[in-house]
Amino acid sequence: MSDPQQYFSIKQWHEEDRPREKLVLKGKASLSDAELLAILIGSGSKNESAVRLSQRILVSVENNLQQLGKLTIKDLTFFKGIGKAKAVTIAAAMELGRRRRDGDLIDRAKISSSATVFEVMQPIIGELSHEEFWVLYLNNSNKIMHKLQLSKGGITGTIVDARIVFKNALQWGAVAVILAHNHPSGTLKPSKADVSITQKLKKAGETLDIKVLDHLIVTEKAYFSFADSSLL
Repeated sequence: MSDPQQYFSIKQWHEEDRPREKLVLKGKASLSDAELLAILIGSGSKNESAVRLSQRILVSVENNLQQLGKLTIKDLTFFKGIGKAKAVTIAAAMELGRRRRDGDLIDRAKISSSATVFEVMQPIIGELSHEEFWVLYLNNSNKIMHKLQLSKGGITGTIVDARIVFKNALQWGAVAVILAHNHPSGTLKPSKADVSITQKLKKAGETLDIKVLDHLIVTEKAYFSFADSSLL
């Protein structure tokens, strides 16, 4: 037997079953992922409610919100009932969630190990389809003061500019830096360019008494630490 809610507008549902009203009456924790997503998209299609459409989208990513966050605008508009505006709304909400998680980590992040760096950087670069190079600036308590995206799209000696790295370190009063970049391919083996850039920045930092504490290669589920591997 088919679900009658599949064919009725949410406005025709009992008030307590409507996602927006349910959130107000019972609190946000009472809503399922599909109901929260339905609030974002606002409406479904002629023959499908927003909740049912949301359920279908979530099923396509095995109800995994991390995977939902990876869907592109094009991926989302593949679903009937999701136009560009709704797709952009979903993408924006997922990005806000990612930034909130990132902000929470930064607020409490005192770098005590390479694993801590991975926790901070994985949400930022671990799932990207292109390479990005980032620098973390630390104070004398090993707490992160600033994060800087130094380059995007690749890593070469011309893109990773030591002058920019240490100009900002001096400006912000950082006593140490940690380097991080991702490998979209999933490989954790450092390239010759990775090793060369690490040594170049380490030597530049030594002249300014600013330590390069580590360089992490980050993938979706794992990382490689230059410091842990005695390459610094």
